[in-house]
Amino acid sequence: MGNSALKSHLETSQKTGVFQLTGKGLPEFPEELQRLTSNLRTVDLSGNKIEVLPAFIGNFLQLKSLTLNCNRLTVLPEDIGKLKKLETLSLNGNRLQQLPPAVGQLRALRTLSLSGNQFSSFPSGLGTLRHLDLLDLSQNQIRTVPAEVSELQAIEINLNQNQISGLSAEVSRCPRLKVLRLEENCLELSSIPSSILTQSQVSLFSVEGNLFEVKKLRDLEGYDQYMERFTATKKKFA
Repeated sequence: MGNSALKSHLETSQKTGVFQLTGKGLPEFPEELQRLTSNLRTVDLSGNKIEVLPAFIGNFLQLKSLTLNCNRLTVLPEDIGKLKKLETLSLNGNRLQQLPPAVGQLRALRTLSLSGNQFSSFPSGLGTLRHLDLLDLSQNQIRTVPAEVSELQAIEINLNQNQISGLSAEVSRCPRLKVLRLEENCLELSSIPSSILTQSQVSLFSVEGNLFEVKKLRDLEGYDQYMERFTATKKKFA
């Protein structure tokens, strides 16, 4: 991409606080953006070929939304933890296998999207994200949901299209969890903890495409309690 085109983008971003340059085949995060560290609130560089997120990302202290879907990222720098105002971090369709501990410092984060990466285990250290609304880990290779999940503050956790065969009963202790998506995994009916139905706040529990027929959920203890929550939520948004 020509320097003049990038220059005009930078000039626009100076005024708007938004830098969006998608599907241009960029091989790296534009260094020129460093001039705008005090301006930028939104950066979208989806659909490029970026392999490395530079350490200077930590200088964008006003950033509220960072979207790097469909790039080639394999790791994130620790400096990402400096983005104290970041509310949305969207990294779908990359090559990430884990998160640095610094992600747990993103205290304003509301949406963390990691769909279509290469996670084989549930990322740890996210319990400090007190304002997290959505955690999307769909289309990875996660096999189990560990007890640590109980620390998560998320309202929705999307684990569709993984390889999950084990689900800790601790998930029922997630204080704000309303929506739990586990479609197209490897769960047996016996792997479903009844506490999700009896003790949790989950009002949408989506398990189509596992190793049992969904109607068999009715046989589990607490199914009626779950359906009361489901119906009440449905009425609320009707």
